Amino acid sequence: MNINQRKVRMGMVGGSKDAFIGAVHRNAAALDQEIELVCGAFSSNPEKSRETGQSLYLPEERIYATWEEMITKESKLPEGERMDFVAIVTPNHLHFGPAKKALENGFHVMVDKPLCFTVEEAEELNELVEKTGLVFGLTHTYSGYPMIKEAKEIVASGKLGKIRKIYVEYPQGWLSQPLESEDNKQASWRTDPSKSGKSGCMGDIGTHAAHLAEYVSGLPITSLSAQLNIVVPNRRLDDDGAILLKFGGDVTGVLVATQIAAGEENNLKVRVYGEKGGVEWNHADANTLWIKWLDKPAEKLRTGNDYLSKAAKANARVPAGHPEGYLEAFANIYRNFAMALRAQVSGSSFDDHTYDFPGVEDGLMGMKFIDRAVESSNEGGKWLEV
Repeated sequence: MNINQRKVRMGMVGGSKDAFIGAVHRNAAALDQEIELVCGAFSSNPEKSRETGQSLYLPEERIYATWEEMITKESKLPEGERMDFVAIVTPNHLHFGPAKKALENGFHVMVDKPLCFTVEEAEELNELVEKTGLVFGLTHTYSGYPMIKEAKEIVASGKLGKIRKIYVEYPQGWLSQPLESEDNKQASWRTDPSKSGKSGCMGDIGTHAAHLAEYVSGLPITSLSAQLNIVVPNRRLDDDGAILLKFGGDVTGVLVATQIAAGEENNLKVRVYGEKGGVEWNHADANTLWIKWLDKPAEKLRTGNDYLSKAAKANARVPAGHPEGYLEAFANIYRNFAMALRAQVSGSSFDDHTYDFPGVEDGLMGMKFIDRAVESSNEGGKWLEV
């Protein structure tokens, strides 16, 4: 059956019944009825993988003990049955292996951020995507919000004049206490260098902030000066940090990310200022975008209205006055990825501006950001090119 006459078939690596992010990915992928889960290797524990697959009503033969088995066996199924792409929702150190094998076996890939474990792995994946031409997505979720799309369009239009300053901050408070010593699974792997990588906070949420700053401004981070901190005693990776940034066009910025801001949840905020005004978006009120003008009253824009850009309207689902949130933004990443996949397979056109999503190049940039931030901090805040 033609791919445009059926749902796109998804296989999943990771995301067992005990992992919160797996359910988020599955719900987001299913929201628009474009994608269906057909198989999975949901845990390094074969029994847990089997139990998870059963709870999702998958046939026994499509529940796999390992991701290696899943990719190998799926690749041997008839084209009308096998999965179309793999969603990888494991801890960071387990991103590269299944992504590489999936690409080598002709499967498209969606990966949770950050892309992988090292810059070298990221570069290899980037080369593989270029070589195979397969569709590769990365779940930098916040770029899926309609009002972030609107902010990007406003900046790109030139209405704000030449961009001068960018601020982005991501405060969390959930790691204010040493949860990793209390058998908290999420805290344990995120603070473990063997699973998370060389950075904790900056790798986990700092990459989100960096990507959002680049996405809205349309400018790449070119260099940075970082100070990363370990605030909670005996923690092995940074849980707090601040970074001075330089972007293309001689634009400067500041990035703050912390997981020890007690009382904060996910209060991500981005501000981009030009000569004539600035845009401001806050995750706590994700359906609102402020434009603050130099010489006239501020404007408050809201999701779902006809006055918004094509991209903002295309990535909203309900009329004005009805809130859209995290799952909908996450779903936009999956829906747009599925549209690109259909277009690639069928040879049809795809509006990659209106229906954009982060890709492997964003992941490579994120890994370089982490690498340079850690190196800069270790060298006392030395300015380093990204």
